[in-house]
Amino acid sequence: SALSSRSLTSWLRVTRSAQRLSQVQRTLRLAPAISASCTSCSRSYRPSPANACSSYRRHLHTSDARRGKVVKFLLADIGEGITEVTVKEWYVKVGDRVSQFDNIVEVQSDKSAATITSRFDGVVRKLYYEIDGLAKKDFPLVDIELDGPGDEVEEEDTPQQQGVINEVSSVIEAIDSGKVPATPAVRRIAREHKIDLSTIAATGNKGRVLKEDILRHISLQKGEVVRPSTQSPPAPVSMLQEIRPPPSTAEAPTPKPFVPAAAPSVVRQDQTMAIRGFQKAMVKTMTAANSIPTFGYADEIDVSSLALLRANLKGLFKGRGVKLSYMPFFIKAASMALVHYPVLNSSPNADCTELTIKGDHNIGIAMDTPQGLVVPNIKSVQDKSVYEISVELYRLMELGSSGKLGMADLTGGTLSLSNIGAIGGTYCRPVLLPPEVMIGALGKVQTLPRFDDDGKVIKASILNISWSADHRVIDGATVARFSNLWKSFIENPHKMLVDLR
Repeated sequence: SALSSRSLTSWLRVTRSAQRLSQVQRTLRLAPAISASCTSCSRSYRPSPANACSSYRRHLHTSDARRGKVVKFLLADIGEGITEVTVKEWYVKVGDRVSQFDNIVEVQSDKSAATITSRFDGVVRKLYYEIDGLAKKDFPLVDIELDGPGDEVEEEDTPQQQGVINEVSSVIEAIDSGKVPATPAVRRIAREHKIDLSTIAATGNKGRVLKEDILRHISLQKGEVVRPSTQSPPAPVSMLQEIRPPPSTAEAPTPKPFVPAAAPSVVRQDQTMAIRGFQKAMVKTMTAANSIPTFGYADEIDVSSLALLRANLKGLFKGRGVKLSYMPFFIKAASMALVHYPVLNSSPNADCTELTIKGDHNIGIAMDTPQGLVVPNIKSVQDKSVYEISVELYRLMELGSSGKLGMADLTGGTLSLSNIGAIGGTYCRPVLLPPEVMIGALGKVQTLPRFDDDGKVIKASILNISWSADHRVIDGATVARFSNLWKSFIENPHKMLVDLR
């Protein structure tokens, strides 16, 4: 720990050079005592550094003596105290060739999903887990045969040695001039567009900036939206493009016979399933939330004016490739109301003796995904426009539906909203997401009769809102005032223009 950054970096380079030289010398000792010829100059020699040509010596110097052997690729420590993960998708199969940084497998813990990439160039020889298998830290994920011939078998790094290597690598990465992890291709794009990589929201493993991240950053600067890459699941047609009828042909296509969907069968045997992934995290969070005394508050909101505004803006947003829903307005209105009631954007410590008021409004959105309930959050809503919120919401929905939400998206929330009305229901009782002190649940929008200012019955678009707050630190009056201000923004969206940023 007493070593300086420069000394530690130099020590690691010298150590690696010494190890490489030792490997070359060991390879020479094990080389067969027969004549060979250099591929560059066709000169015959016995493979030793004394009579080898310069091309051969240079080849030996840059080669890895372990090439040709099979190495066990271990599941390293991925942080946050995670010791086991569920295998969700293999990107390779036995016999596939991989290179460094190629995707190997997608895994999911009880906190986030992550894609693990290869550290070697070679051929996959064995997969240790099936889909939904439980992989443990410091145990092998795959066997990879390194490129090139070689019959030397060395003992694999023990978990303790692997942990030391990971620790030293992390130190070097942290102190090595503050570089942001990224591939050369991403750095080239950043140089061409004069972008500082440290200003980009990274979604890769350990803060790595991916190509999709920098392209999304560029598109936001231009006021556009990056279409999902071909590697991601295709976005719903209704969200990105207008549905058009197919071109007419001379002959009408033969209609396909109607095949009724099979009714679900009754399972007559008990089944026991392990609680893993996000469900495991939900067990912990909801157990903690159940110990917190909660204050509930509910009201109804007339969103008729907001519905007209949304209808006028839908075409503009559609032209930019984004579907405009009510949710961005609800999120922005909540942030604007938090400016007046910052105590609701806070979190208490473990024994509830201190309350920290957060500087950023990181508003979480509860999502129903194939992996279960997740609550990613939109960072710094106070600094975003309704359009920017829509873009970020769309990004989170895409990642959530494909199970690729990272730790950065799932942590750091300060207040949450649940749009349960998208499925159904009016009022509900939302459960807190500790350490947050406030959560709101939105019911479905209904067309109901209401009286106007003249006492006449009119049609109105009504939405119900239900709030829950940590009653240890938040009083009911504060919740009511906050809700009234949020309601005024939603019912009179033109008022948001006064302080909109």
